[in-house]
Amino acid sequence: MINSTLRKIAIGISASALLLLLLGGLALCYLLFWPFFSTSRTAVDLRIKWGTPLNKIADDLQKAEIVPSAENFKFAVRLLGKKNHLRAGKFQLTKGSSNYRVIKALSEGPQSYIKVTIPEGATATKIAGICRAELEIDSTRFMSLVSDTAFVRRLGMKVVSLEGYLYPETYYFTYGVNEEQVLSKLLHQFKTLVTDSLEQRAFAMGYSLSEIVTLASIIEGEAIIDSEMVFISSVYHNRLRLGMLLQADPTIQYLLPNGPRRLLRRDLEIDSRYNTYLYAGLPPGPISNPGIKAIRAALYPAPTDYLYFVANGKGGHTFSARLSQHLQAKVKLDRIRREVTREKRKVSSGQKQK
Repeated sequence: MINSTLRKIAIGISASALLLLLLGGLALCYLLFWPFFSTSRTAVDLRIKWGTPLNKIADDLQKAEIVPSAENFKFAVRLLGKKNHLRAGKFQLTKGSSNYRVIKALSEGPQSYIKVTIPEGATATKIAGICRAELEIDSTRFMSLVSDTAFVRRLGMKVVSLEGYLYPETYYFTYGVNEEQVLSKLLHQFKTLVTDSLEQRAFAMGYSLSEIVTLASIIEGEAIIDSEMVFISSVYHNRLRLGMLLQADPTIQYLLPNGPRRLLRRDLEIDSRYNTYLYAGLPPGPISNPGIKAIRAALYPAPTDYLYFVANGKGGHTFSARLSQHLQAKVKLDRIRREVTREKRKVSSGQKQK
């Protein structure tokens, strides 16, 4: 009788445990996998920055109707041990998804990349503005790091600033990258393209890599047509060899807070080591971030005796070896400019009469 009673109790306990396990399993399935199939086809872009806490991620998911409950999502993340595996980035998710599907997407799935194009000859300030607009980084911190000597040294550079070494290129970043990561990637691309052989070429010419990058940044600022870079380089190399002032307009533009603009005579009198109209030799450092064509032009100038160049009014330049030739080219340019001004006035006058 007692054995029969104990057997019934044991069966009852087993049945209860099995029922609890079944209910627990169903609850777990509900927590992780419900809804099993999303009926919505509405895609939602979710952006997560580095260091975003789990609470914020869960709240954003609920607000975007990607998951029904922020609390359940957080519990599911902890249950699966994925709290430290959720990545920063831009993710395309679907409304009405299961917690498991979202967790898998945020920890392992594909990310959407953001295209960022840095133009050749852009200053660090301009690059900071581009990255702020495209990647939502802090441009003030970006610029602070550019001239942070401790940070620059950690990146393996023996210079006082990263101006000149932020390589202009089209990049694809995941959303949420920070300022250090962006700067590191731009510098890595510079190091990849500016090889040891190019640095050795600089030393063979009697220049440091920093001086070559500085010269390249000036060439980048002057050149409109890539094929003219080697001739512009030749002019500056010849002037440096002879001890002449470089008189490079881009170095003045670098000093203008409201530039670039048409230079005025008073601009040429700004007292700065970057003013190549007042101080001989190269300026203290790069004035922009040049591309590889400008860097190669600085290292391999055309073999000419040119000492001057001036715009030809057609998008290029006229190069001269003698001052008399240069002055004639300037007279021609002034004549072209007057003709252009007259034509603009005629057009403007005709539009007003209409």
